[in-house]
Order: sequence, then C-alpha cells, then structure tokens
Amino acid sequence: MTHVTGPDGQPQAPRLPHRARLLVMAAYVLLTAAVAMDLAESPEWTVSPVLATAPVLASIGTRRPRVPLFVGLAALVLVAPLALADNEVPLLVHLTSAFTVLAITCVSTANVVLIATRERELLESRSVAEAAQHTLLRPPPERLDGLRVAVRYLAAAAEARVGGDLYETLVTPFGVRLLMGDVRGKGLAAIDTAAAVLGTFREAAQVEPSLAVVAGRLDAAMGRRRPGEEFVTAALVEVSGPGRAELVNCGHLPPLRCRPGRAGGMAVDEVPTPEPQPPLAILSLAGGTYRGRPFAFERGDLLLLYTDGVTEARDAAGRFYPLADRLATMPDVSPAALLDRIVADLLTHAGGELSDDAALLAVRREH
Repeated sequence: MTHVTGPDGQPQAPRLPHRARLLVMAAYVLLTAAVAMDLAESPEWTVSPVLATAPVLASIGTRRPRVPLFVGLAALVLVAPLALADNEVPLLVHLTSAFTVLAITCVSTANVVLIATRERELLESRSVAEAAQHTLLRPPPERLDGLRVAVRYLAAAAEARVGGDLYETLVTPFGVRLLMGDVRGKGLAAIDTAAAVLGTFREAAQVEPSLAVVAGRLDAAMGRRRPGEEFVTAALVEVSGPGRAELVNCGHLPPLRCRPGRAGGMAVDEVPTPEPQPPLAILSLAGGTYRGRPFAFERGDLLLLYTDGVTEARDAAGRFYPLADRLATMPDVSPAALLDRIVADLLTHAGGELSDDAALLAVRREH
C-alpha cells in the first residue's frame, strides 16, 4: 500500500479501494439500522453489543487516533438510551456491552497509533536512504570528452525499499570510463555497498591503465567487506581511441549498442562478453581474473547500459519489458530524448510504477 504524507510530513491514510469503501459504508448502514430498530421495537431484546463495531469501523482508513476514540466514546454514550429502551433486558448485558465498547475503542485507537508510528518510521528511513542515494549518484555532464551522455534513475513503487543501482562516468588519462552496477539487496545496506563500489571505482579508474584491473580492485574491495554476504553485478566500459571501446562485464546485463537503422529506427545488438564472469565479491570463489573485450564504437553509435529493474518490469500479463525490441522501433535521437522515450514506454508497460529501482545510462559518440 502506498504511503501518503500530508503538508506536515506526517503519514496520511491511503485512499481505500472502491469496494472497500462500499463495504465500510454498508457496515455503517447496518449498524444504524440495528440501533434504530432496537429503539423502536420490543424492550425484551437489545443490539447494544453491536455498538462495539463502531470504533473498529472508524479506525479503517485513518491515521488519526482521535477518530476511533471519539466514535467509540459516542457508541459508549449510546449504550445508555438503549438500556433505558430495553428495560426488560438484564442490566448485566448492557454493562457488558459498555465495557466491550470501551475495550475495543482502546484497542482500535492503539492500533491506529501503532500503524501511524510505523509508517512514519518507514518514511523517515526511506527519506534518509533516498538522500544518501542522491548524494552518491551525481548527475553526469551532458557532454564528456567527445561523448554525449544522459542518465535516468527511476525509483521503485513507494512501498518498495530503496535499491542499490549505481552508475558513474569519469574522464580519466585512459579515456572515458563508465560504470553501471546493481547491488544485491535494498535499503541503507545496499546504499552503503554502492558507496564503497563508487568510491573504489572513482579512485582506481584514474590510476589503473587496465579496465580489467579496475574491476579486480572493485572485487577485492567488496571481498574485504562481508565475503559471501553480498555481491554487485557491474558493467565497466572504457571509450578510448577512435572507434574503440572495451567492456568488462562482471555478471551484469550486456550493454546494448544502437546504430542508425532503416526507416528512421535503430539497429540494436548486444555488446558480447567473451565468457561469463562473476559479479564483484564472487571472483575469489570462482577463481581466475576479469578480462576485457574490445568492441567497435563508432561515431554516431549509442551505447545503453541499464539495470534489471528495466528488463524485469512486468506488464499486467506478467511479460517482461522487451528493451532491445522496443529500442529498435524508436527514432535515432539524442541520448536524453531516447531515455525519455524509454522511461515513458517502460512505465506504460509496467502500469505506471516499478517494483524495483531502474537505472539507464546512454552515451553517444560524437567524434
């Protein structure tokens, strides 16, 4: 359920679904009819115990404790005229009804307080995580040493915890180096891991001539943290001389290379990885070293890096988002315009919200 905040930042009750509202309204109607019937009919029977449902109904769909409290107290006061109208019913029955209404009023009020408190704590935790995430993921410049760059980050649905998607673009003595990664897990722990990966990459990418060695240093940094407990998939790309680029793929989704195609569309293919290579923090368990593979990246080509929040987004029928197929139907436009089209199409496919964070990084070679 989506958490809604008011102007004061406090959690507000989400709007009830239409069917739920109808059921609550029907319950109120039945309760009112029962009380009216009791007042008008025989004094030998009573519906005063039914009044205990009033504070329960009032607590549905609210985050204000005073709502079930006031409704419960009103129901408690109503026990008295019912007792006078049903004077042939034993007094003990009415007293029992009064105590039942009072007890359920207390429980319903306490439940609203508990839900509101937990939602407030969740909102505070999420806001801290989002602030830390936004601090880490710096927006890249639009132009970067012969490349045109654009990034889009899509937060998941409000009830999902903040994810660990990460990206970086750096101008280094060895060319422009790109990173796209995805931490296993979510929340503040994932952001802490993402910070460690980004910090290591920003330092190693500037001093290590080999992109594979940069990946090895990222793996070693992850292995020193909590070996076996977390890992990060990552794709590292280096764009260097004319028409040249290199990919080191650490268990991540393969980047897509887009070239002008027929009828205004694009020709799309995956940048191949020579063989499966493990995610960061898993290399020591799998053995071996990371290896890079050069690939052609000509003037006018566009490279798209992304996380699984994009390709694993499902539509109402449970079908995954076909990123490569959709890309092939899109016009050959600037990276920013292309990502805007992808985001709009992705959200339409997923029904307006994602279950996992998603990141996209697009770079076009201009010369």
